[in-house]
Amino acid sequence: MFKYLPHTHQDIDEMLKTIGVDSIDDLFAEIPDELKQCEIDIPSSHSELELREHFKKVAGMNEPLIPFMGAGAYDHYTPSIIPYLTERQEFMTAYTPYQPEVSQGTLQYIFEYQSMICQLTGMHVSNASMYDGATATAEAMFMAAGVRKKKRVLISATVNPNVVEVVKTYAHYRGIDIVVVDEKDGATDFDDMKNKLDGDTAGMIVQNPNVYGVIEDFEGYSDTLKEQKALFIMNHDPSTLTHLKTPAEHGVDIAIGEAQSLGVPLSFGGPYIGYMATTKKLMRKMPGRICGVTEDVDGKRAYVLTLQAREQHIRREKANSNICSNQSLMALFVTIYMATMGKKGVYEAQQISYNHAHYLHDMLLKLPQFEKAFDKPFFKEFTLKTTLDVEKMNRALREKGYLGPLSQARFDENKEGLVTFAVTEKRTKAQMDELIRTLGEL
Repeated sequence: MFKYLPHTHQDIDEMLKTIGVDSIDDLFAEIPDELKQCEIDIPSSHSELELREHFKKVAGMNEPLIPFMGAGAYDHYTPSIIPYLTERQEFMTAYTPYQPEVSQGTLQYIFEYQSMICQLTGMHVSNASMYDGATATAEAMFMAAGVRKKKRVLISATVNPNVVEVVKTYAHYRGIDIVVVDEKDGATDFDDMKNKLDGDTAGMIVQNPNVYGVIEDFEGYSDTLKEQKALFIMNHDPSTLTHLKTPAEHGVDIAIGEAQSLGVPLSFGGPYIGYMATTKKLMRKMPGRICGVTEDVDGKRAYVLTLQAREQHIRREKANSNICSNQSLMALFVTIYMATMGKKGVYEAQQISYNHAHYLHDMLLKLPQFEKAFDKPFFKEFTLKTTLDVEKMNRALREKGYLGPLSQARFDENKEGLVTFAVTEKRTKAQMDELIRTLGEL
């Protein structure tokens, strides 16, 4: 008997025909042939203990690189206390907290998480259970379209292209038109935004710091968008909000982003956590859950689900989103990180990141192979022009144990020679100096 119900040849032919490909092999065309042919030495028929011992032996083949690449995922410090606390029985449940009497631990940390996100962003209310920064941005796009009942959304060309692609994918299946606003000197072109903004526009999405690491000046954006009754949406790395102007101070209607930088380890790409915060005026249109605090019949402090504006609780055609599963374990990571570090600790970690990034930036500019790409402020990530062959440069850095900068040409071939470095509080002066020395010798 089969362990699962297999597809028949007819099933497979119908599926391939529906998606418009000739064979299953076509689905893997994006994978280079050399990767398809590689031999992976994985033993078979081993117990869990035997497999663990095997991978310990071959771990030397898999030494993790020290990253100087960011682009939305950053190598920040994760206090060792976090994994131990997240495994406590009060939190270790996959059950969605509909019944507050058996979910107080989960509800409490969601409430604390929401409170901390509101403190960072300056917004009135935050939700929980957003999957990651990219899909949170797409959910904000849905929210703007639902609130304004319009099918056109602007997005800046300086938003991370990976996020832009996710937004476009989500928009395609809801019939929403995504219009890209041009960039100018590494920042959003305000004049182009005004030219493309009209009465049919539901909102405008920007990112700060942007894909180049540039801290943008959004003076006048909020007022200009309000004139056309469009919402202002900002994707923001929340860790930088200890130092930078908050979304609320920018006049933002919906603040979203990736909160991985607040204590969540890189973990080979996930799981990460998206956040979303908005104003009281818009909170009933926000997807996911909002937890609140109240008193039980004995007068004791108690936590409850306050709002659940999604398709399981309201008429499907009136729901902006169908996001529903409880993804809040990563919210617990963020909550414990901020509680452990405290306001001062989070601030100091980001100050060190800022100092390290500016040290590396200034030292690289002393090398003849590098020059400024944009004369604009940055925080912990910056972009330079280089005369070096980027592949050769990153190969040399890998040999030294470093994951080199991001090539912007990965997103746009016209940006060949633009490389973006990211530096956190975990990078030491010795590591930065070795990187500088390695690049100087190329």
